[in-house]
Amino acid sequence: MDRKQLADFLTTRRAAIRPGDVGLPEGPRRRTPGLRRQEVAQLAGISIEYYIRLEQARGPKPSRQVLGALARALVLDRDQRAHLFHLVDELPESASSRTIPPTVRNLLAGLGDFPAYAIDAGYDILAWNAVADRLMGFLSKLEPEQRNILRTNFTGPHAAQNLADPSTLAFLQDSVADLRASLARSPGDAKLRGLVEELLRASPEFGAMWADHQVAVRRVQTKRVRHHQYGPMEFDCQVLDVPGTAVRLIVYVPQPGSTTAAAFASIRAATPVTIGAPVRRR
Repeated sequence: MDRKQLADFLTTRRAAIRPGDVGLPEGPRRRTPGLRRQEVAQLAGISIEYYIRLEQARGPKPSRQVLGALARALVLDRDQRAHLFHLVDELPESASSRTIPPTVRNLLAGLGDFPAYAIDAGYDILAWNAVADRLMGFLSKLEPEQRNILRTNFTGPHAAQNLADPSTLAFLQDSVADLRASLARSPGDAKLRGLVEELLRASPEFGAMWADHQVAVRRVQTKRVRHHQYGPMEFDCQVLDVPGTAVRLIVYVPQPGSTTAAAFASIRAATPVTIGAPVRRR
């Protein structure tokens, strides 16, 4: 049980809830954002003293019943609720294997009509098909450490530009929330924890997002890409988990009849069907 992470998560979630969200009057004399500790304790049916100890990282391990009550009191969504249980070791640790099964490699090659790549929980791009290589700026020419989506966006040469773009900023905020969920599911993953520590040292913007304790598992998203020849392009992205591993398959699909679909058809026509090599272990 990570008492410090639990305390920080409870504190930030409490601050994010408005009294009206849980049927309480707003009141004119509130000096702090969100709910008061006493209100959370009352809503959860636990003592204020016990709740204070939890927020001060010195309370005993909560039972599953208490965790469920806190999740309801703080109006947690399903990802946040799962995160809360992971922090208290009440859910099994997720698989952390980064090995890509042969079937997934075959699937990548077979998705020649759509850009697709495989990532691990830390956003290392492990493998990709040829059309993704061409769309994303020739991944095959990058060094392995440059194929990390978070490291590139937060610390690369275009970091300031990326963070100034609203769509990229929203993508990165969602990615950090997803990264936090992954770390809670696999707290013993040294590679994942090392990435977080590296980004905390290197990027104040990452540090600010990490301190928000947002949690959300990535399942589907809209992704905007600026292509050097065709300009802005927008894709619907499907995120597919590979069972028994920490690998996810990301598939970019343009809306039929869109300008992106028309531009992408030209990219696809000029792309041979091959598959990228996996990232080497560092």
